[in-house]
Amino acid sequence: MESPRFNQKEEVPFAHYREIYRGLDPRSISGRCALPFDGEAFSLTLMGTDYRIPHPDFSLTQNLMENILVLRYLCEGKYFPDNGKRLSYNEIPWGPVYYRNFEGRCLKRLAYNFGKDIKGFKALIEGEPGLKAESLSQGDAGYRIEFLNGLWLSLILYGADDEFPPSSQILFDDNFVFAFTAEDLAVAGEVVIDRLKGIKAFISP
Repeated sequence: MESPRFNQKEEVPFAHYREIYRGLDPRSISGRCALPFDGEAFSLTLMGTDYRIPHPDFSLTQNLMENILVLRYLCEGKYFPDNGKRLSYNEIPWGPVYYRNFEGRCLKRLAYNFGKDIKGFKALIEGEPGLKAESLSQGDAGYRIEFLNGLWLSLILYGADDEFPPSSQILFDDNFVFAFTAEDLAVAGEVVIDRLKGIKAFISP
């Protein structure tokens, strides 16, 4: 069971951004984030799953971490088409400051959970319906995946050998810097890993 302190850590920012969201003009959000709005809800795709996000009342998933991240994007983020460049976390503004945190929360977790079974990781990505993924020639397994509408990131895995354990890299398309802060991108990495772990658990015998 989660401690009250942990719940408060996520409940407080969720309530904060939910109130900001309620007061925003949905047409402004739609234009800024390039998300369709039908008069009642936004259409948004997160890791291959389509959602309708109502306004002014917000609802998305039962996961507070995902809810806060999407709320922050709707309240503060901007969508611009990418320019074809992929950035490492250290190339993101303020990325070097938070790199150790990102390394532990994302890079090491990605390598630990999927780097020991490269073939299984490929099957997981390529076999998931709805997930938009493009195969990359980097690493032992690499995929560019659509995280949110028009926002793509790349997962690159290097399998273990006789001298080194598995390792990984996560690259962000350059338009991520307008959508999220460096701290947000660590959360985005966690969301990706958690969702992939959920898919893996569902398909595992």
